[in-house]
Parts: sequence; C-alpha cells; structure tokens
Amino acid sequence: MKVHPADIQDRDGARLLVKAAMGQCPRVSLVFADGGYQGKLVRWIQDTAGWRTEIVRKINGRRVVWVPPGVEPPVVPIGFQVLPRRWVVERTFAWIGRYRRFSKDYEQLCASVESLIYLAMTRLMLARLAA
Repeated sequence: MKVHPADIQDRDGARLLVKAAMGQCPRVSLVFADGGYQGKLVRWIQDTAGWRTEIVRKINGRRVVWVPPGVEPPVVPIGFQVLPRRWVVERTFAWIGRYRRFSKDYEQLCASVESLIYLAMTRLMLARLAA
C-alpha cells in the first residue's frame, strides 16, 4: 500500500509503487492496471520488475458505430458490465469506506492516511480470522 499526494501523476506514482514492491513481493508476476496506465509504463514495468501488465479496458458503450457496407455491426452489451478484475479494487475501496474516518479526507500527511488504511485492513482481517 502506498499513498501519494495529489500533485503526483498516477503513472509516476505507479513507478514509485513498483520500485517499492519489487523487493517486498517476490511472487508477483502479473499486474492488473486501469486504462490510464497503458503506454510506456507497461514496458517499463516489464523491463524493470519483469512483471507482465494486463490493462483492464472498458467496454465500448457507444450505441452508434460506423461500419463499412456489407459488414455486420458489432454487438454492444446493454446495461452495466462487470470489468474483469476491476471488482477487486472496488470491493477493497468499499471495505475501507465503511470506516467513518475515510468519509472525508481529513489528513494532512500521506503517512497518516497510509497508517489508517493499514489499521482498517488489519481490523477486517482480524474479524475474518475470529469468525
């Protein structure tokens, strides 16, 4: 877990996170990332850490698409679509969001937020072990 200030671009923060995780997570071989992380970062992660990166892409939800004459238009799913592996991150944010302290961003230091997230996740794990 790494918390960065808002003035750090996500892709730059990802580089800092990968550098920190390389020594601590020797079993990692695959990283799932949002579409905002595609491009040079994927190659950098492969070259630096040796990890494969899979970009989870949104399904094109446009209802009108142009196709050449004689070509069958693609099937566009209707309604909400679950993106692969995206639910893991959203579920974790929901678990953290149950704690009132995270309803607003009160903290001044990233280290404080990071510590509180560790506390919240530790409490969740302890509750599961006790059940």
